[in-house]
Amino acid sequence: MTLRLDQLPFRQAATVISVDWSQLTDADALRLRNLGLDEGVQVEALHGAPFGRDPLAIRIGRMTLAMRRAHARVIGVAPLAAAEPAASIPDGVAAGLAAE
Repeated sequence: MTLRLDQLPFRQAATVISVDWSQLTDADALRLRNLGLDEGVQVEALHGAPFGRDPLAIRIGRMTLAMRRAHARVIGVAPLAAAEPAASIPDGVAAGLAAE
């Protein structure tokens, strides 16, 4: 399933699959690339502003940045599957972690 970054539910991780660089100014495109945004990068929409929800807080790696919805609209993302439950840790490993 493909979404635009501005449609991604909050606290949902996703992988950037496309960016329509032609819809951004050269300065905005350069800034986003310098901040690490490109195809294949994992992102997460954290929250939006209370009135109008612009800008969005977007996590790219360990960095959080404010992004206008107009910029998020040109970024295609594929949501990642939910994380595996903790029960999937092998019993021996889980026991060793509990002992620490």
